[in-house]
Amino acid sequence: MHPLQCVLQAQRCLRWGPLTSVSWLLLRTCRAHSGVRSSAGPSPERRQEDGVWKDFSSRLATGPTFQHFLRSASVPQEKPSTPDVEDPPPYLTVDDLLGRQRKVYLETYGCQMNVNDTEIAWSILQKSGYLRTSNLQEADVVLLVTCSIREKAEQTIWNRLHQLKSLKSKRLRSRVPLRIGILGCMAERLKEEILNREKTVDILAGPDAYRDLPRLLAVAESGQQAANVLLSMDETYADVLPVQMSPSATSAFVSIMRGCDNMCSYCIVPFTRGRERSRPVASILEEVRKLSEQGLKEVTLLGQNVNSFRDNSEVQFNNAVSTNLSRGFSTNYKAKQGGLRFAYLLDQVSRIDPEMRIRFTSPHPKDFPDEVLQLIHERDNICKQIHLPAQSGSSRVLEAMRRGYSREAYVELIHHIRESIPGVSLSSDFIAGFCGETEEDHLQTVSLLQEVQYNMGFLFAYSMRQKTRAYHRLKDDIPEEVKLRRLEELITVFREEATKANKTFVGCTQLVLVEGLSKRSATDLYGRNDGNLKVIFPDVAMEDVTNPELRVQAQPGDYVLVKITSASSQTLKGHVLCRTTLKDSAAYC
Repeated sequence: MHPLQCVLQAQRCLRWGPLTSVSWLLLRTCRAHSGVRSSAGPSPERRQEDGVWKDFSSRLATGPTFQHFLRSASVPQEKPSTPDVEDPPPYLTVDDLLGRQRKVYLETYGCQMNVNDTEIAWSILQKSGYLRTSNLQEADVVLLVTCSIREKAEQTIWNRLHQLKSLKSKRLRSRVPLRIGILGCMAERLKEEILNREKTVDILAGPDAYRDLPRLLAVAESGQQAANVLLSMDETYADVLPVQMSPSATSAFVSIMRGCDNMCSYCIVPFTRGRERSRPVASILEEVRKLSEQGLKEVTLLGQNVNSFRDNSEVQFNNAVSTNLSRGFSTNYKAKQGGLRFAYLLDQVSRIDPEMRIRFTSPHPKDFPDEVLQLIHERDNICKQIHLPAQSGSSRVLEAMRRGYSREAYVELIHHIRESIPGVSLSSDFIAGFCGETEEDHLQTVSLLQEVQYNMGFLFAYSMRQKTRAYHRLKDDIPEEVKLRRLEELITVFREEATKANKTFVGCTQLVLVEGLSKRSATDLYGRNDGNLKVIFPDVAMEDVTNPELRVQAQPGDYVLVKITSASSQTLKGHVLCRTTLKDSAAYC
């Protein structure tokens, strides 16, 4: 190695701290291996190089040795107390990544996963020194956590950006510039289209890029647009503890897995959220324990395909048997082997706190083996409510959607669930006007609604999404007015059947977790029963089961028994009997 090369090597090593000690050892040996020999005496160039080498050698002799670095590494170095930040990229300093108490305003659109994503993003920014504000006018940073599942959801964001544009223009003339960011699925789906179309946007961060928010905001401070929309095969934010948006909340969402492998032909989720990957069970249990210690009474386990959960982090479980699917169901991918499955996780979570209700969403009907159903039936604190997205009542349409089941298999599963879990409440999703849907197909969906009588439902007109299989293989051939007419017919039938189903609760006593004051009446409280139906009841003094001589007013987070007196398609009403506990309520319900 040439001596000058050794100097350059040393400079490179010194620049990247961890390699420094190695560089000194290299320099001590590189002269011996330089291979420079001359019998005619050194040339002027060689003498100049020797001068450089001698000067460097003299400084090297008095410099630190390898032992010095070992001693230094063994002594803990005291660091000033600063917010936690990642190591900065070469073009930024640690100070650039700090929030410096800039105020962040967050808006959330879409599903429960976006609520949880908002809590994750805020946790990351809070650790970097940002402050949270609920006042848009005083915000330095506005972040919109977006949904891309339908065209209407995206149009809502475009409209919101138009509103924010005037606020940003005013800020330019007054004080520190306002930075605006688009987070989540819309950022992932549209990418540079957002930056090109809406210059008011400063940053884009996809669902797997929230750790990068401090860097993106630091780049934006220089006046440049910044984006990170890379999808990850392993990001689950398992080590990020979400920060609850509402300090007085009685319930929380806990993300257990991200992404989806089902590849239904209509769905954009695999392209905006990526492939399925699950958090380690241990990290989930730790988060649920902390929520229990904070006094929360309900946890909802979240995932795009929550019941396909598979923790492969424990090597000893990776040789387990193949996945058990619901009878008559299939997948669009090869059978997966091993890992800790959803039934194991649900069992462990339910044991943490017997007074904490456990829910989960959103599942796929294919992933309901008997062990999951049996566990729901056995555990008092696992809610007897299952979301079972059907999407259509026509086997022909279900095949075009690549759902992996027929109408007959779906109905058989419904019967099996009701036999396994008596009194279970059911909800579902339906799409009106999918590609090629005929009137006969539509009527089959209507008849499925009538046959099952769901307690709750989520119904939408089909919205074609780019990148999906339907976009490339099928034709969006149902006129918009036909879609809307079919949707209205489905909604009407759903409400009629849900009213019938919910009226079966009249005269029954329901355990209700109190959430707060009713939005329509200051004299009423509201909460949700085991089946996730909203229950309204008067805010009056009542007996406390644990102390019968005590009269109490129900507070958010309390369990109360309510006798139901009336029902609609969306709400139950009744009068309160007493305050109780989840354990003690079993004798009454």
